[in-house]
Amino acid sequence: MVVTTIRRDAVTLPAAALGPDNPLPPLRPLDEVHRIEDRDREDLPGDMARQIGYAPLRGLLPVRLRDGYGRTREPRRIDTLVIENDRLRATVLPGLGGRVASLFHKPTGRELLYRNPVFQPASFALNGAWFSGGIEWNIGATGHTTLSCSPLHAARVTAPDGGEMLRLWEWERLRDLPFQVDLWLPEGSDFLYVGVRVRNPHEGPAPVYWWSNIAVPEECRVLAPAQEAWHFGYTRRLRRVPVPSYDGVDRTYPLNSAHAADYFYEVPGGRRRWIAALGEDGHGLVQTSTDVLRGRKLFVWGTGAGGRRWQEWLTEPGTGGYCEIQAGLARTQLEHVRLDAESEVSWLEAYGPLSARREGEWNAVVRGAEARLEAALPRAAVDAAYEAWKPYADVDPAEQLAVGSGWGALEVRRSGAKLPGTPFEESTLGEAQAPWLELLRSGSFPEPRRVGPPGETLVAPHWRDMLETAPARPLTEYHLGVAQWHAGDRAQAVRSWERALHLAPSLWPMLRCLAVADQEAGHRERAADRYAEAFDDLCQERRDAGESWTAATAALGREAIEALLAVGRTEDARAVWRRLHPATRGRGRFRLTEARILLAQGDRDGARALLDAGFEVEDLREGAETIGELWARITDEPLPARYDFRMRPED
Repeated sequence: MVVTTIRRDAVTLPAAALGPDNPLPPLRPLDEVHRIEDRDREDLPGDMARQIGYAPLRGLLPVRLRDGYGRTREPRRIDTLVIENDRLRATVLPGLGGRVASLFHKPTGRELLYRNPVFQPASFALNGAWFSGGIEWNIGATGHTTLSCSPLHAARVTAPDGGEMLRLWEWERLRDLPFQVDLWLPEGSDFLYVGVRVRNPHEGPAPVYWWSNIAVPEECRVLAPAQEAWHFGYTRRLRRVPVPSYDGVDRTYPLNSAHAADYFYEVPGGRRRWIAALGEDGHGLVQTSTDVLRGRKLFVWGTGAGGRRWQEWLTEPGTGGYCEIQAGLARTQLEHVRLDAESEVSWLEAYGPLSARREGEWNAVVRGAEARLEAALPRAAVDAAYEAWKPYADVDPAEQLAVGSGWGALEVRRSGAKLPGTPFEESTLGEAQAPWLELLRSGSFPEPRRVGPPGETLVAPHWRDMLETAPARPLTEYHLGVAQWHAGDRAQAVRSWERALHLAPSLWPMLRCLAVADQEAGHRERAADRYAEAFDDLCQERRDAGESWTAATAALGREAIEALLAVGRTEDARAVWRRLHPATRGRGRFRLTEARILLAQGDRDGARALLDAGFEVEDLREGAETIGELWARITDEPLPARYDFRMRPED
């Protein structure tokens, strides 16, 4: 018998650089594709309708957009943590959201997950950068977590059986909630156990979202104990459909669907929670859990041109496609559940191999697979493992293996919260937290010693209160305005930014915020004026071609061009484009912008030539049809395959 071990390791992959975060605070409403038509809510079960309407995310603050990545991949060493026994080997990426990149079953020599052979960020996370493959831990709000490409804290901890357990933890900033993920492999076990806990240390209730997202090869059949599912497509309609077939097609085979879609399985109350993906030979992966993790889901890309293009976009052509099987706290990903003040929610998941018959009558196939699961890992054993784990969830780490952000340490310092098992050490506080730590200590927000783009803004009520009572300096008023805007007090936010404008040596951050406020209020001409003024001020102020200045220039220039084009000021938009850094203008997202400028100037041939030359819009958003819409304005010819990212049926 091989004793379970945890070790540091690394993997070298063709990887695109993440680049700098966008330094502009994300003030606009979230552009989230996972929303439904109001007309559909009337036909939903009452609890589902309530949870869909409960605290939906309105914006990304205090998190920043991550849109600085590219698509040029070079070999890169990525740190891993490997936990293994004599049966399984799990490879975890602590610097990339704690993703389980691989789950390898030694006796059969099978990889149980879809393992992406490259690291390629794409705009699928709530805040942008995300990558496909493995098992990811989605916390925060509907969509892929903002921590997709961020480091988590990791440590070695004592497991319930006396062996070693890998703990991952972080402070989720959209909802201000700490969470932990404990992974361990009992000796001789074919299943990876995962204990998850989300805590609400605050004095009021909090909305919670969790979905464990498992990528598996798409040439499979997905099994779950359900007769019905809630179908959600990119037409934003949620409707109940039969399982396994509707419209004469068995949808439990991912390659039978033409278009991208979610299927949220309606697992009956009292039934064991599980989902499996089995290949043609009947072998594959099963995920099961304690009953708190209620939901189960299948996501398919579909066989249409857009779905195939997205699959290529996220990896390399010829490497095989994937689908996702998922497990969550609610029935659908459109819902958030309430977590009472000073309470927690926890559960246990298990991942391992399953061999069963996948072909045949649905009920018989499901019963057969469930019987094989029960033989391999009894439901009672999962419940017992959860009970055994709970006392160990509070055990302090024995050895730190990786370090996450300092935001949790700042919140613990502010609140004095006691969070046994997940220490947010003051040693993790860094440059981003420094001014907020000073505000906490002295009641005054420090002005910068050198000119540069403003740092991140904290927007929770307690930080907003501190900003309101701090001395009214320019940077304080700027951050206060952002916090007020987030709270919905737009008039006060505008007043704060206008006060800062009269005091600040650096005008462009406030001008940009005021331009967004003008746009949201319908004052498009004034917004364009302010954007032009802000960009001019930034170009005069920027000190070098360093990463932060380049990122600020690109982000502000892009918004300014959009605002100017919206009011027909094409030459002004072109002038902004010319002042961007040459390397910025060469990026795909700005080649697309240039094509739009050319078309607005009446140069249809020039715009067509740019598209014919070819480019890749690095941060093309999930569900976006921007390129196709531009193509349709230029020509009636069919959209080239390389630009076809459509995820919904044509109208």
